[in-house]
Amino acid sequence: MFEDLFSLDGRVALVTGGSRGIGKMIAAGYLAHGVSKVYITSRKAEQCDAAAEELSEHGTCISIPMDLSTLDGCRALTEEISSREEKLDILVNNAGAAWGAEFEDFPESGWDKVMNLNVKSPFFLTQMLHTKLAAAASDARPAKVINISSVDGIKVNPDETYSYHASKSALIHLTRRMAARLVRERIVVTCIAPGPFASDMNRVARDTPDLIAKRTPLGRIGIDEDMAGAAIYLASKAGDFVVGETIAVDGGNAYARLSG
Repeated sequence: MFEDLFSLDGRVALVTGGSRGIGKMIAAGYLAHGVSKVYITSRKAEQCDAAAEELSEHGTCISIPMDLSTLDGCRALTEEISSREEKLDILVNNAGAAWGAEFEDFPESGWDKVMNLNVKSPFFLTQMLHTKLAAAASDARPAKVINISSVDGIKVNPDETYSYHASKSALIHLTRRMAARLVRERIVVTCIAPGPFASDMNRVARDTPDLIAKRTPLGRIGIDEDMAGAAIYLASKAGDFVVGETIAVDGGNAYARLSG
């Protein structure tokens, strides 16, 4: 009854921003749990191709370099996936950007870049891939859309990353609204809010892991298995009844950290 609870055998997945960091952790986890094919995207073609080659040691991983900061990029990715696949079982909207500047100097460019990639693109890419997701969905096995937010969308940190905070909070609420609409088609939408993981996005955790570990209730920063585990859970049968929820994967930073 429970043997295949976390199995992803035979499924096709797309992980945006999958060439590094959290996206790469998720792609690797999916391959380890039986996904038949993982597509990864990245704005930088060389980096995307290299990551796909590395991940292909564990299964079929295909690089589709693409800039998803514009709707043209989202359309081009949709056309490429549609030319290769009749259906898409799992979409992970992970590609994102951040921008930091003091309140008085925060630029419009830093606002638009972050909001476009972190909020606008996940919505429209899901909209464009809706037909492929619906083709994979059934009562027995829903299709899955997993948005990647941040604990900064749940709580405020001291950094002056205004558009990043706003975008990640918006994505959490957008997840709920999309879930309410798409669940009727057996497309289940959920969200992960990562905390401190070593990545180019979170250079503080990457460069000073011991310092960040001391501030984290669990006493360490996140590792690949932490992120992969959450993404596997939500994508698999184990997560079929979880709809519209955001799971903080953060060692307790959002909900179990005392002030100071």
